[in-house]
Amino acid sequence: MTRPTPALYIRDYTPLLDRLDGRGSADDVMRRVVDALWDRFSTQGVSWVGFYLPDPADRGSLLLSHRRDKPACSPIGMHGVCGRGFVSRRPVVVRDVAVMGPNYIACDPRDKSEVVVPMINPDGSCAGVLDVDSHDVGAFDSGDALCLARLLRHVGLSMHRDESAEWVETL
Repeated sequence: MTRPTPALYIRDYTPLLDRLDGRGSADDVMRRVVDALWDRFSTQGVSWVGFYLPDPADRGSLLLSHRRDKPACSPIGMHGVCGRGFVSRRPVVVRDVAVMGPNYIACDPRDKSEVVVPMINPDGSCAGVLDVDSHDVGAFDSGDALCLARLLRHVGLSMHRDESAEWVETL
């Protein structure tokens, strides 16, 4: 197997593991995670961060939940990167969103790369996804996806078990 091209940015997620915990409601935890990721990485290539949750009225859509630092599309269909991560229950790294063609949902046309990490329930179903965007091509790699997945598990938002690079889908 060839090693994927490393990300344009090398981010240290360790301080977030030290800073964040799972106290409070899932809603409170998501808000703290979004704020912490934005505060730490908005100067390291992150242009947007937020959660999408299933739309209870439409099983084929996701609704925007907590996000920073600007609004985004909502609801969104399952054909985009967030939907792909939600349905597959695997993190997805898109080095260049141009490869998605018409399946890319461009909330901000300046975004060029994205990483989506599912929140896995104890029964294996998906509760939603964490979505992180960048204006730079190649801003994320499987290391970012695995660190974000570990962070979600650390704060109790995900019960995923796999932490191998093979778990991450890279486009």
